[in-house]
Amino acid sequence: MNVGELNPHLRLLLGPGPSPVHPRVLKAMSTNVVGHLDPDFLSVMDDCQVMLRGLFGTENRVTFPVSGTGSAGMEAAVCNVIEPGDKAIICVNGVFGGRMADVAGRYGAEVIKVEAPWGQPIDPTDVKKALDANPGAAIVGIVHAETSTGVLQPMEEIGAACQSHGALLLMDCVTSLGGVPVEVDKWGAEIAYSGTQKCLSCPPGVAPLTMSERALGKMRERKEKVKSWYFDVTMIENYWGSDRSYHHTGPITMNYAIREALRLVFEEGLELRFARHALASKALQAGVEALGLSMFAQEGDRTPTLNTVSIGEGIDDGEVRKALLNDFNIEIGGGLGPVAGKAWRIGMMGHGARQENVVYLMSALEVIFNRMGYTKKVGEASAAATRVYAEALA
Repeated sequence: MNVGELNPHLRLLLGPGPSPVHPRVLKAMSTNVVGHLDPDFLSVMDDCQVMLRGLFGTENRVTFPVSGTGSAGMEAAVCNVIEPGDKAIICVNGVFGGRMADVAGRYGAEVIKVEAPWGQPIDPTDVKKALDANPGAAIVGIVHAETSTGVLQPMEEIGAACQSHGALLLMDCVTSLGGVPVEVDKWGAEIAYSGTQKCLSCPPGVAPLTMSERALGKMRERKEKVKSWYFDVTMIENYWGSDRSYHHTGPITMNYAIREALRLVFEEGLELRFARHALASKALQAGVEALGLSMFAQEGDRTPTLNTVSIGEGIDDGEVRKALLNDFNIEIGGGLGPVAGKAWRIGMMGHGARQENVVYLMSALEVIFNRMGYTKKVGEASAAATRVYAEALA
């Protein structure tokens, strides 16, 4: 058997994830591997928990990175608090709200969907109506930043409604954590999860999860065991808690990675980090509009971390993205569901949310658009993006 050397291209990852990995995170991953119960690794676990609490905006004791990607975080969040027959109100305004509904249904929930058109946030009034019509609902699940549409969901009013009705608010923060404010305790969220491959600029592989004492109480009152052994927090919390009892062999290197990624977050400072993401998104939008394109999500409801661009009639989605990848080593994402072929998903996340990346992307798109006959102008989009940064620094 002759297997060649592994040598992937060096891509600029500006899609919906993974995002560019910070060099310090890559370096941390080359650190000596120790056992998952070694005292050196236990201190890594402690560091991760402390920093994740700060990033989630919570005092929750049970806060740790699940061993798995963001979808593992979703499954762990849902399976621990859902029993067969429970009512689960799931908000759906994109692919990942739909995926949450699917997961809840697979664990036996009676799923009640609260829906909004793609590109728009969920109306809190609709959530209140669903809660009124379904007393005793176990959870309300919602996506904070919908990766398929680029919509950022306001949370305060929905959190207050859940608390007044006694439902647990479960929040998907996969595309928001580390890029925009997340305030789990302030918003009344009882369960929240994320991933590492978005705004944390860390490879996919672990999924931050936090659960309140109220959520843990619901979990401990279950009539049946959690259906998933691997994601059963009643056991995992003993590994991440003071007992340190063995549950599974944790991904040592990935925990090194998230620890370093979190260190970078707090070295930069949350407010500065959020401002950097917002500025990169603003510059990107200026460049997109100079190209003659428009944004898909409504103004005022956009997440700066994932920018959805309506590509317009006559533009070949696949050919443009292919040219970006082959000629410029830039990856952006195509649309999903009803906007497949009609929109691009451009990530401005973590280490990728920087001026040089925005300007390079705009310049590459201008060259491709000119070559394909979509525009005769070259330079206006990159100049528009540059002006946004110049004005911010003036």
